[in-house]
Amino acid sequence: MKSTMWARSACALGMMWTLVACAGPRTAASSFGPDTVRERARKLALEPYQKPVASLPPAYAQLTYDQYRDIRFRPEKARWRDAELPFQAQFFAPGFFYTSPIPMHEVDAGRAEPIRFSPELFSYGPLVKGLPDSPIAGFAGFRLSHPLNRAEYFDELVVFLGASYFRALGRGNVYGLSARGLAIDTALPEGEEFPHFREFWMEKPAPGADRVVVHALMDSPSVTGAYRFVIIPGERTVMEVEAQLHARKAVKRLGVAPLTSMYLFGENDRGTLDDFRPEVHDSDGLVLWMKNGEHLWRPLQNPAHLSVSSFQVEGLRGFGLMQRDQDFRDYEDLEARYDKRPSVWVEPVGDWGRGAVQLVEIPTHQEIDDNIVAYWVPEKPFTAGAELRLAWKLTWGSGSPEKPREALTTATRIAQGSTPGARRFVLDFSRGEGAELQAPVEAVVTTSSGRVLLPTAQRNEATGGWRATFELVPEGNTPAELRCFLRSGSQTLTETWSYPWTP
Repeated sequence: MKSTMWARSACALGMMWTLVACAGPRTAASSFGPDTVRERARKLALEPYQKPVASLPPAYAQLTYDQYRDIRFRPEKARWRDAELPFQAQFFAPGFFYTSPIPMHEVDAGRAEPIRFSPELFSYGPLVKGLPDSPIAGFAGFRLSHPLNRAEYFDELVVFLGASYFRALGRGNVYGLSARGLAIDTALPEGEEFPHFREFWMEKPAPGADRVVVHALMDSPSVTGAYRFVIIPGERTVMEVEAQLHARKAVKRLGVAPLTSMYLFGENDRGTLDDFRPEVHDSDGLVLWMKNGEHLWRPLQNPAHLSVSSFQVEGLRGFGLMQRDQDFRDYEDLEARYDKRPSVWVEPVGDWGRGAVQLVEIPTHQEIDDNIVAYWVPEKPFTAGAELRLAWKLTWGSGSPEKPREALTTATRIAQGSTPGARRFVLDFSRGEGAELQAPVEAVVTTSSGRVLLPTAQRNEATGGWRATFELVPEGNTPAELRCFLRSGSQTLTETWSYPWTP
């Protein structure tokens, strides 16, 4: 089975992803309205797919990694800087991996004006010598900045760079996990298909605006799409996303609102890695919240083999990849600052119907690999000629925007049990609204195979929360799907902890 791994680098220009694609350059201003990109996507789906063709001068296409890093956008050239608007746009130079430039446009008063590439927009370090002033039809990607953390400084807010990847920050965050426009056939034997954004339109913000709007045209062998992003910075940055998708051909596994992250090891899964840090990850768990009120927490793992978990949902309130451990002592990493990585919460707008949230975990031995993917799979097949319109909100920031009444899982630890072959599980929960209950509290533990022994629940006097412990005696080599929550009488005190265990 083919699995997909996404390599990342921590360079100042952002992560290096797969090749982006180009569309033909548009040299003159044109009218732009709400249906402009949607109509482009609809018509594009009726045409045969055309693979992007590299269109850079050799001097750009042959740049090495270090040379590419030596090209930086000049901050004084930022779009909208001279107008003193609340947002500014900077662009990434084409070259290295990015050999198919992407056209960019500014939209103002119903007109779309091309944003032209010029070498004068960039500074070139000593590793880059004499790049020619050749006509280039676009950029590799772009980033938007805004006074996110303090009024006098424009912080980086969001980056669109590579395929259909993008990342954003809440206040006080550093970049961690990414989102994507769409996931197609992730973790299937025939390999994954990566859609890419072929063209962008940025609406010029008004003076004093608290949000900025970006439109994108997406293309792939199977699907085209029109996207509209409303980006609202804040303590938690919100992105309102609208997508209209068109199928050129049937898609086996359509992944909506995909999130991509990294998990190397944590308190529940250190493996055999020899590292001074207690944990290394951009996210430590998957959260699901159903409309019936059920709240589920799935700690992430770095598995020995590719793992795909599906959670069937009829009424989805939201899902997300969370970074719940946010104390520096959880990581002890002065450079990566995993304690500042954001969580991302996906909230459907409208009824998405029946479907499943899938979690893909890919084995890795290094932290530069993105090995975690989560997305929504509609139950209804996406067949050739079909159209699908969906909307959702992405919330980027520390903690979760959703605050359930129940206590949350704060730690999962696993050790040798009291009998041969048994494993002991120790789960810590936060305080929650039921922390002061005097009635007996019980740990409700279920397993799909094997036997559960000695389930107990007790107050954690050190944290004010709760601790649950139990042991699992596996049934041979049969994997077990475990669930645990705490209750007092008929009252549920915690979210449901869910964990797969393979002997």
